[in-house]
Amino acid sequence: MSWFESLILGLVQGLTEFLPISSSAHLRLTAAFAGWHDPGAAFTAITQIGTEAAVLIYFRKDIARIVSAWFRSLTNKAMRSDHDAQMGWLVIVGSIPIGVLGVTFKDQIEGPFRDLRLIATTLIVMGVVLGIADRLAARDETGGKHRAAKERKTLKELNIRDGLIFGFCQAMALIPGVSRSGATISGGLLMGYTREAAARYSFLLAIPAVLASGAFELKDAGEGHVSWGPTIFATIIAFVVGYAVIAWFMKFITTKSFMPFVIYRIVLGLVLFALVGTDTLSPHAGESAG
Repeated sequence: MSWFESLILGLVQGLTEFLPISSSAHLRLTAAFAGWHDPGAAFTAITQIGTEAAVLIYFRKDIARIVSAWFRSLTNKAMRSDHDAQMGWLVIVGSIPIGVLGVTFKDQIEGPFRDLRLIATTLIVMGVVLGIADRLAARDETGGKHRAAKERKTLKELNIRDGLIFGFCQAMALIPGVSRSGATISGGLLMGYTREAAARYSFLLAIPAVLASGAFELKDAGEGHVSWGPTIFATIIAFVVGYAVIAWFMKFITTKSFMPFVIYRIVLGLVLFALVGTDTLSPHAGESAG
């Protein structure tokens, strides 16, 4: 991998990680369209450490409060009813599905799941799901001619069952094209949570999963499967860009619809199907990581 490739892929990772359009799919497609080698699942996992570092800094006050309350609750029974302490447990519970499925399907994630036809399918299907979830949320928020607005749930109402559902939604993002934020936010909206609550828990839930995945994949860099220099450079770029995107996205979701992302996903999926269907692009373009 060249330094120019790492610059572009770092920018793509930072721009797409927190938007509901799938960063792993965009890294894969960027390489395919440019005629580069697929950067691979290891490169994706490591550069995601950069974007998660942006999450740690952006949500540092929330994270510090949650971690402190959780540790205190281990020895102080009175703290166990504290919302922040409970949130610590809910992040742990919600992280279980992706941990189990990630290890179970590791070979598929690094191989068959990166087929461009599958990516096109997941872009479209999850785009439709996000669109439905967004419309339901908008209907509750605004009400209608014959119905009053409906109050949606906040993170204070999050429980173990919902945490696990969020977790399984996040685990779907092991397939490129699904989108971690897209799947978890859609799941949250369908369960009746506010946009802000679904997005905030989505970001918090991603921290242990992404950091663990990146640490697990670091061994590939040491074995020569990933170039250290370009990968670290891409990770730094992803961190800087990712922080700016988080700040923008958290403001965007409070007043705007997800429909622009829905349309983008569906159009991109259809274009990808057309390119593969006309043999303009191979479904395995640039498949071997380099």
